[in-house]
Amino acid sequence: MNQLSNRITPDYIPRPALLNRVLAHRNTPDIKVIIGVRRCGKSTVLTMLADALVSDGIPSQNLFYKRFDAFDIPLDYDAADLHEELIQATKRADTAYPFTVMLDEIQDVPGWEKVVRRLHTRENTDVYITGSNANLLSSDLATYLTGRYIEIPAFPLSFSEYLDFSRSTKEAQGRFQDDLLAEYLLYGGMPGLFALRERTTESIGAELRDIYQSILFKDVAQRYNIRDLSSLEKLSRFLFSTSGSLFSARNVANTLTSAGQPISTGTVITQVDALRRAFLLYRASQEGMQGKTVLRPLSKYYPVDNGFRGLSTGFSPRDIGARLECAVYMELIRRGYTVSIGTSDTSEIDFIASHIASGGMQKQYIQVTASLLDENTRAREFAPLVSLTDAFPRIIITLDPYSAGISEKGITVVNAKDWLLGN
Repeated sequence: MNQLSNRITPDYIPRPALLNRVLAHRNTPDIKVIIGVRRCGKSTVLTMLADALVSDGIPSQNLFYKRFDAFDIPLDYDAADLHEELIQATKRADTAYPFTVMLDEIQDVPGWEKVVRRLHTRENTDVYITGSNANLLSSDLATYLTGRYIEIPAFPLSFSEYLDFSRSTKEAQGRFQDDLLAEYLLYGGMPGLFALRERTTESIGAELRDIYQSILFKDVAQRYNIRDLSSLEKLSRFLFSTSGSLFSARNVANTLTSAGQPISTGTVITQVDALRRAFLLYRASQEGMQGKTVLRPLSKYYPVDNGFRGLSTGFSPRDIGARLECAVYMELIRRGYTVSIGTSDTSEIDFIASHIASGGMQKQYIQVTASLLDENTRAREFAPLVSLTDAFPRIIITLDPYSAGISEKGITVVNAKDWLLGN
């Protein structure tokens, strides 16, 4: 069944940046694999893709869309059912145009890899699949699709997208960007927040709690057969509320055990890995500065969206520095950087952001702080950057509106709002 037929007007707020990342691979032979945390907009981007194709003249009968976590999907639906539906759909398609297949949350269908592999061998067929768990790109997929897929990550809203979404709501019209940034840092950017009739702390908390529990149980507990849901939930909330702190599985196990939630170090490691595979958590590991080696590197973990940190802290406004750090980290990931923590014997740099460009490996050294107005804070944030001897950019990102500029040592200080918007 083509669930996208007879569409007249879109029932979504456009996300052109995400859509363009998908359209960049249109009609290529690769399977397009769109992955990201549940409810971040993967289903919507497929709808946007379908509308873009129809606008470009592709007949609606050439579009096959199926969402496998929908209520009306039979509980015993499997690869054979999908294969039969696709065969029938291809018979209705106009052979003068490409046949586009969009399979949403495909990981819920046993044996789906074999069907997608067969689609890949079919001429004039463009295939897009989405999933909410890194196991979508597991060894099974690699076996069937080696060298035949391209991964396209999807994330909750960037701050730029958050402003676009806010402009579509009457309550946000006329509000200053600084106010919306404060809201973004506190409540995050899950798109579903803009579907609420009224956005209050209570309604936002209820929406985020629903999303969080859906991810925790469907994409973590069920998929990895984790039965101790209490320890899983307490561990995830602990990691959200302490994001940006160096992580030790042993210390976390001891802390939770002391708080009345007995858990072993091994269980902590297993559950953290499961949370990462569901894209709820992202990791940044220590990297030695100036070419030095870290013998036993530790890591920091960040939630995919600040709303989950807010949920774990009761939306406390007091941890503004930590929330800004989370937002900056996820924006770097969204922009395609590999992010690590700079470490030396005496200091730490919040982020070393790296990517490969035409001239080779490029880096940025980034410090994040709520304010530089206090002289002790200013000295602490500048010191590790001043000690660097290579020529890569050194940046301090701050909410402080009065410190922007370039220091005599060549360190760029930029306002967080401007940096998040790419200015």
